Amino acid sequence: MPTPSSVRNVVRRGPRSDATANREALIQAAQSVLAQQPNASLVTIAQAAGLSRRALYGHFPEREALIRAVVESGARKFNDIAESTNHADPRVALALLAARLWREASAVRASANIALDDAHVADTARALAPLRQRLRALTETGVADGSFRQDLSPAVLAYLVEEAARTTLRGRSSDSALPPSEIANAADTVVRVVLSIVGLGWQEQVALIEAHPEVLA
Repeated sequence: MPTPSSVRNVVRRGPRSDATANREALIQAAQSVLAQQPNASLVTIAQAAGLSRRALYGHFPEREALIRAVVESGARKFNDIAESTNHADPRVALALLAARLWREASAVRASANIALDDAHVADTARALAPLRQRLRALTETGVADGSFRQDLSPAVLAYLVEEAARTTLRGRSSDSALPPSEIANAADTVVRVVLSIVGLGWQEQVALIEAHPEVLA
């Protein structure tokens, strides 16, 4: 039979659970709304989440607080991809990482767009620190074992790959959600750009992608 204290604990868990669900609903609604309307108001986002303005302000007293939460939510997905993408060949690992990140960026378009906004560079850099560390580790491995070009340092290669990704995303930032076929084609392009940066010629790229169809699967 439950004790009075256990009953109190159950009662207390309800509001916290609801609050967590409401906060997540607001972040998901913001992802969807901001992808289509980058300047959407908090009220519009609250309506999309099916919550009141009061509920929204209880979690995010200002728009910037919600924007930071959207960045952090997207960054967690990107960082998880970086952590889970492994392959003994650094060329394949980098290709897999590029393709998977591109697909995720297409899915969380608001986070990707915000990441390109100069006003949020610092927040984005902090949130994506694990991803950037993973990229740096890949370039260090690739340079060390001769898989990647030898005329540039791992740090420079990692920077160039990151900037290429930002440029590619910026070129797509005004697009609406892409159909699956176009996302696949774009992923192929992104992979080839990244592999070019680290020193692979086009024939090597074709051979690698054909040998590892999982890259674009």
